[in-house]
Amino acid sequence: MRWRNMMATVLTGHKKLLILLALTLGSISGASVAQQTQQLYPSKPIRLIIGFPPGGGADAVARPIAEALSKHLGQAVVVDNKPGGGTTIAAAAAATAAADGYTLFMHNSSHLGTLQAIYKQFKHQPGDYTAISRWTTAPLLLAVSVGSGIQNVPELIKRAKAAPGKLNYASSGVGGGTHLPGLLFTNAAGVDIVHVPYKGGAPALQGVASDETQLTFATPPSALPLAKANKLKIIAVTSANRSPIFPELPTVAEGGVSGYEYSFWFGLFGPPGLPAPIVQRLFEASQAVLRDPELVKRILASGNEVAPSKSSSEFATWALEDGVRQAKLALEAGAAAGQ
Repeated sequence: MRWRNMMATVLTGHKKLLILLALTLGSISGASVAQQTQQLYPSKPIRLIIGFPPGGGADAVARPIAEALSKHLGQAVVVDNKPGGGTTIAAAAAATAAADGYTLFMHNSSHLGTLQAIYKQFKHQPGDYTAISRWTTAPLLLAVSVGSGIQNVPELIKRAKAAPGKLNYASSGVGGGTHLPGLLFTNAAGVDIVHVPYKGGAPALQGVASDETQLTFATPPSALPLAKANKLKIIAVTSANRSPIFPELPTVAEGGVSGYEYSFWFGLFGPPGLPAPIVQRLFEASQAVLRDPELVKRILASGNEVAPSKSSSEFATWALEDGVRQAKLALEAGAAAGQ
């Protein structure tokens, strides 16, 4: 009896050991598969969707980084401009793409909150995207038409209050990244300025340059060339404090709109369910290229600052919080749903 008990104990121990060994081998095997996936990816060109037309501020960020990633990854990263619908067309395409890492999405926080708040027909939720890394941050620039004769924010407010509904502000589209700061401005300054949506940031700026509209909130890369050509005048930045990139420009808040602040950023996202090894590969590639001095210089020249995330999970949390904040601001500023 004692011998049988001893044998039972030994066999039980062996069974436990075998189970432990199997689990360990399974873990090693899983880790090996993940490592192989990361090493083999990418094996063909990658499509990078952006929701803005060619030639705008988004292109000034997407194309240099895509070029750098192409060299780093050994496969072409091709920018695919899908403008329209306040970026909902591009956001929907990204959300429904195959989770294989060959369709990616460069965007800001609007698809994580603002689009849901403004567009009833936009059915995609924050969980329909995989956050990979933030790429850049920048203030927006408040630009006015040269023909308007407006020189600063106080003068703009005075003109708007003297003639309610007579001034127009251009944006890249309802719900887009240049629409919300205009809504916030009219609300905070207590002025009636009519919103005129265009199909992208570049057409919106051309509208201001031709005096079709009188002002816009634009990304630095799209506004600066026109300002240098004296086709529009930049009068303020939207950040809470003066930007180190444009130290000579006052903030909107300095111009008399107390508490006004709006910053803009771009980051990399994938469709839902993107495998962790691919996310890590893209995160590490982003980190590597955004450390390159030449790329940093090119991004800075466009009016943006390189701002990579510490990790994909940190970026996911940060981007979602910003999306919720932007959606709340849009609703408070009076952005109407159902556009």
